[in-house]
Amino acid sequence: MKNKLLIIGASGHGKVVADIALKMNKWASIAFLDDDTSFKSSMGIEVIGKSAEAFTHINGYDIFVGIGNNSTREKIQKKLEAEGASIPSLIHPSAVIGEQVELASGTVVMAGVVVNCCTTIGKGCIINTGATIDHDNTIEDFVHISPGAHLAGTVKVGHGSWLGIGSIVSNNLNIIKACRIGAGAVVIKDITESGIYVGVPARRVSNGKDSNIGK
Repeated sequence: MKNKLLIIGASGHGKVVADIALKMNKWASIAFLDDDTSFKSSMGIEVIGKSAEAFTHINGYDIFVGIGNNSTREKIQKKLEAEGASIPSLIHPSAVIGEQVELASGTVVMAGVVVNCCTTIGKGCIINTGATIDHDNTIEDFVHISPGAHLAGTVKVGHGSWLGIGSIVSNNLNIIKACRIGAGAVVIKDITESGIYVGVPARRVSNGKDSNIGK
């Protein structure tokens, strides 16, 4: 861990990431990178360059990818990992993290989240405001669990999936990789085919390849 933090992305999601980092009080200074040159600062934190410049700061900063889109976040984090960047995980002080919970690098856990015991959360995940993840869950890399989503016990969520705001997943279920679960959807059986799922109970409405949902 280094004493300075660099956040890639200075807009909505990045600002929340910065707010959590400030509340953690672990870094002497925090700065942003953003490709929008109109950003000179955000939340009073200076924007010191564009995202591609992250690689010139690897020796001096911990680097966190504050971008909401799962696939974009994954591409950037993997490039940083290949260059040996120090990538922390960020946990809001109000989050409740159970025993034997594993959080991998680049994951952010936001305000009001509860993660119960014996859960594993992979790299580059977003566990958003007020979400709950019960015991023995497996959340694979680069998943986004949106605000107010609730996962019961022994749920597995596959790589790159996105669970929309207020969605619910019953216990002992698996969701395959690259799924998008719509706002308020209720998953009551395994999802074995990638795509977009909406409704109560959740049903597949698209293969997701031509959709802009979540971008």
